[in-house]
Amino acid sequence: MTGAPWTASVLTLFPEMFPGPLGHSLAGRALANDLWRLRASDIRGFATDRHHMVDDTPAGGGPGMVMKPDVVARAIDSARVDLPSAPTLYLSPRGRPLDQERVRQLAEGPGVILLCGRFEGVDQRVIDGRGLEEVSIGDFVLSGGEPAALCLIDAVVRLIPGVMGAAETLAEESFTGDLLEYPHYTRPTEWEGRQVPDVLLSGHHGRIHSWRREQAERLTRERRPDLWSRYLARQGRGMRPNDTNPISVSRKD
Repeated sequence: MTGAPWTASVLTLFPEMFPGPLGHSLAGRALANDLWRLRASDIRGFATDRHHMVDDTPAGGGPGMVMKPDVVARAIDSARVDLPSAPTLYLSPRGRPLDQERVRQLAEGPGVILLCGRFEGVDQRVIDGRGLEEVSIGDFVLSGGEPAALCLIDAVVRLIPGVMGAAETLAEESFTGDLLEYPHYTRPTEWEGRQVPDVLLSGHHGRIHSWRREQAERLTRERRPDLWSRYLARQGRGMRPNDTNPISVSRKD
């Protein structure tokens, strides 16, 4: 790795939540070995009034509180001094769904600045004024952006060279090539009357590869029709109207 390690700069009202689970296992060892770096900055430290207020009532009325644009902007500007070319992401349920392709793009860059919202969210003016990219980890609402930030960082860090070890581990994971991952088995070969599929015990690498691909396709077709359609498009394969199965094509393994 050349240059400075990949860095996550997190802007939060609860910096004590970090590194949290990121301080353990592979991510924790990589953090200790300086393969990546983490900075958690308390947004409250950028408030200038004596009470360190970071929120106020929503314009137009309504429940809850809204994070103030001036305080949040100062926190963002401070983080950008150290990471001037890193994207600034705002974890928000209304954001673009985070996917593996975006994770790969982030892993290839210098790092990321993550803004963790609280209360009813952040004043829209700072989102627009600082050009924040809104990102969601799913169609559900959290108490704040911190758990989402932990998920995003974990997804990125495991792609940093040297963190996971064997590159083959990453090559066959879910979402690689728009497919979900195939099922895994290990010893014992029989457990509670359930057997490891015979093909996996055959030692025939070609058949094993074909079986795994077939299982990945089946799971993707059944569970994620959105990914399945994208996969078919990438493969140049069509679908009949109102059909969940691909048009038959010849295949050489």
